[in-house]
Amino acid sequence: MPGEGEDASAEAGPATDSAGIVVIGGTTLARRVCASLGESGHPVDHLAAPDDQELRRALAVQPAGVAVLVGDDLSALRYALAVRHVCDTVRIVVTVFDRTVAQQLQSLLRRCVTVSPADLLAPTLAGLCVDPDALAVWNDGRGAVAVRREAESPEAEPHEERLSQEERLARGEGLSQREGPPQGERLVETVWRASPAARRRALLGRLRGQLQPHDADARLLLIGLLGIVAVLALDWLWLVIVFHKPVSTAFLEAARVVAGVGPAVPHDGHPGYEVVSGVAMLVTVGFTALLTAGIVDRLIGPRLVGVLGPRVLPRSGHVIVVGLGQVGLRLCQTLRQLGVPVVGVEREPAAPNLRLARSMGIPVVLAHGEDRAVLARLGLGRARALAAVGSHELDNIAVAVAAHGVAPDIRVVLRAGEDEAIAETRSLLPLGLTRDITRTSAAYVTAHLTAHLTAGPAGAGALPRRVVADADRDYVDLPGRGLVGWSVPAGDDCGHIAGGSGEPRGCGGCGATAGDAVRT
Repeated sequence: MPGEGEDASAEAGPATDSAGIVVIGGTTLARRVCASLGESGHPVDHLAAPDDQELRRALAVQPAGVAVLVGDDLSALRYALAVRHVCDTVRIVVTVFDRTVAQQLQSLLRRCVTVSPADLLAPTLAGLCVDPDALAVWNDGRGAVAVRREAESPEAEPHEERLSQEERLARGEGLSQREGPPQGERLVETVWRASPAARRRALLGRLRGQLQPHDADARLLLIGLLGIVAVLALDWLWLVIVFHKPVSTAFLEAARVVAGVGPAVPHDGHPGYEVVSGVAMLVTVGFTALLTAGIVDRLIGPRLVGVLGPRVLPRSGHVIVVGLGQVGLRLCQTLRQLGVPVVGVEREPAAPNLRLARSMGIPVVLAHGEDRAVLARLGLGRARALAAVGSHELDNIAVAVAAHGVAPDIRVVLRAGEDEAIAETRSLLPLGLTRDITRTSAAYVTAHLTAHLTAGPAGAGALPRRVVADADRDYVDLPGRGLVGWSVPAGDDCGHIAGGSGEPRGCGGCGATAGDAVRT
């Protein structure tokens, strides 16, 4: 694949000395992007939370690009509109989670690129869940595609020689680029298909999930319904087989028993039947109460798990996703597109994504994912993998520890990126496969900004299409060059905090006060 394996360790200077890049936001992602751009030699104006006047001052000399990397979609929308109002031609890269907001921004604003960290990382997380040999798996609309490592053959095209700084800029290479995969390997895209054994387990798991309720209200409903049906069927069979009643007449009399109005006609010489009918009517009263209670609970409750149909809990060959934030929801959606059964676990009954999960047909259990009894009840030992992707990474650690306690051999996938405790815990305990959402998002954002600088206005086709995360580096998919390694600083200190742990000299954690522009 072009561009892979090349030695690009020598850094090039920025494509322009006059126009810098404006980064807006005090998030961890904003600090990572600022640090990455500063390391590659780009001048950066970093504003944590600017007001209109401060934003105008920062955009007085049109920058080469603006990155809006704030924590919520409404603020991102507001800043993107304000930037476009001041500069009508500057390229804007903005992080937006809601797809409706993203579509509206792209339709309203020219040269505006919306980035969702959840969408970026979902194929990588899905690949780790379903295929241990794949770096990422996704469905491109024509079928499932996987990114894998492949050993290069001796006859493979030799690596290119080291390029000079001018040659790198002329080729439109990103200034933060590094080498590709390890020597002797390359990344290739292949068709992905689950193994026959995995497909068989998934099918059996779906079938076993039918009529196996997980929550109490569904259990009451099912017990009441099956009890009434059993009484009806037994009474009907007695009338047809013993009394030789016509089928329709027997059904009418059995229905009268279930309804509590007694046999349709007396049966002389058969006192046993009359006793059984009376008992059946009394028992049916209890079953009717259970059925009514289950129906009422499901009508007034969230109804996140079905009793029949696609929203039943799979019992084997499935993936358990703990945490239904933006990342968890996108991961569930990606797995469903790949045909992999999935069940979500969310502890907040008022979580905003529960309604979306229900509309997508994703079964969700309201519970704490670190509860071992919950994981055992969800069939963790028969699952493909567990993904702990909540927004609180310490909670993800607790889920991973509980999962290993229930099923020691289960594959665990962890979301990381905003808490140093993840790295510290990994050094003590092999929790699972960890991917850094902040680092991956920073690689994609900086690739957009630097590709724009080096390619120029006519090089829009050189902008990255996707990013694939590995354990220690990310690969950005550049048109015409394939997956290219892209380096991002390990920490979120963008040069404005002494030692990464000292007192900030500006933006909370990054050096820019609320409105002060910091030049790096």
